[in-house]
Amino acid sequence: MMQSHSPWTGRPIVLVGLMGVGKSTVGRRLAARLSLPFADADHEIEAAAGLSVTEIFDRFGEPYFRDGERRVIGRLMDGTPKVIATGGGAFVNDETRNLILEQGLAVWLNASPDVLAERVRRRDTRPLLRGRDPKTVLTDLASRRDPYYALAPIHVSSQRGPHEATVNAILKAIGR
Repeated sequence: MMQSHSPWTGRPIVLVGLMGVGKSTVGRRLAARLSLPFADADHEIEAAAGLSVTEIFDRFGEPYFRDGERRVIGRLMDGTPKVIATGGGAFVNDETRNLILEQGLAVWLNASPDVLAERVRRRDTRPLLRGRDPKTVLTDLASRRDPYYALAPIHVSSQRGPHEATVNAILKAIGR
């Protein structure tokens, strides 16, 4: 289900949305289909810091992580065509969001908290979920973050089903 279209002009395609929506998996496949490089902002942050996202949160806190995330995304937004998967909170940061909207093509991958909770239960590496009920956390995050994600010019639903369907929906939305 697609809600919007925006022709792709070669700017970086930046995937935004909640954890578990498939930004990294879909991003890798989208990049392959478009023959573009793929960058995962969380992996780039980990490489720059020499620490995992969880360790950065634990040692330095979320504000420190968001600042590093903003800098890394700024470095990735170098004007060359590529696909970038962001962390779930990146687009909520005003500076990061403005940078993405000005220099890239933001695509909001959206899924219901039920679908997301099902997906994130498979991995225990998400700092915002540790020791908490995923559906409760994701429902709360969706209520706070969705108004920001909705500012992306392209909205694509990523529900149950193969990631390839989401990739195809993005390609259609960008006119490819």
